[in-house]
Amino acid sequence: MAARGSADAQYFLGMMYDQGEGVPQNDMLAYMWYSLAAERSTDASDTYAADRRDNVFSRMTLLQIAEAQKLAREWKPKTPSAPR
Repeated sequence: MAARGSADAQYFLGMMYDQGEGVPQNDMLAYMWYSLAAERSTDASDTYAADRRDNVFSRMTLLQIAEAQKLAREWKPKTPSAPR
């Protein structure tokens, strides 16, 4: 769902990368998913995503931040595959 553009799924995927829950901990990917969630959300979770992104930001180097921002800018939602 996150890959298809769901803000809620992007937020929770950001949390997973932020905390290393079920995936290796990765600040750049956490930042990217939180950023995407904050941009797309239509409810209160956008504030949570932005707050969590800012928290991850404080642990990152400038190079990591630049790379995470680039990943977020270049991200495109995936479309579901057609049935065979």
